[in-house]
Amino acid sequence: MDQQHHRDRRRILTILATAAGGGLIPGLAYAGTLTKAQRDNLNPNEIVSLMQEGNERFRRGGKLTRDYVAEQSAAAKGQHPAAVILSCIDSRAPAEVIMDLGIGDVFNARVAGNVSNDDILGSMEFACKVAGAKVVLVMGHTSCGAIKGAIDGVKLGNLTGLLARIHPAVEATAFSGDRSSKNLAFVDAVAAKNVELTMNSIRAHSDVLRDLESAKAIKIAGAIYNLSTGRVDFLP
Repeated sequence: MDQQHHRDRRRILTILATAAGGGLIPGLAYAGTLTKAQRDNLNPNEIVSLMQEGNERFRRGGKLTRDYVAEQSAAAKGQHPAAVILSCIDSRAPAEVIMDLGIGDVFNARVAGNVSNDDILGSMEFACKVAGAKVVLVMGHTSCGAIKGAIDGVKLGNLTGLLARIHPAVEATAFSGDRSSKNLAFVDAVAAKNVELTMNSIRAHSDVLRDLESAKAIKIAGAIYNLSTGRVDFLP
């Protein structure tokens, strides 16, 4: 690990020593929901690091022991989520589970193909500008059915318009092999490009989020979840 990571980790441990509760933050004797003090004392990069560490716990089979009833009770008094996650509806990719998050830790918007629209942008603006979340994470995943449908040009009711939002990623993906939905390497390459283009679209269509990012108040990040390995890889 580099020196910056060690410095960030020391800062997180200092916060742990002075704050109580918190489902996002490991190392406490009991489960609780994330407090405002904890959330406010973390910067966006530290929040991303904590999500990465949660994913490592998930992959090792060492998830935190949680009292969801206690978390629910604490969160009912108020919420202070650290991030808002835009992820796919795929049943195999539940963001809170695969990053070992608790009740009240994050907002989660789910739609096939993790694409953005005006309603999702409005929700993200609320999450960050009003509720204080500091990370916007767009998370795609491997073997995505919506990506395959966009590659194949599937047309089905309202799904047709949704898949049209993914077509630009299909066209923009540089790939020298078989560009079909049967080639999972191509599917996954399109999924990564779709995350990138969705991040760009969020910046282009939300002055609120773009300004917050420019002020370094939030971080707009991207990731891909590997269904086979359980690993969440954050994009550079």
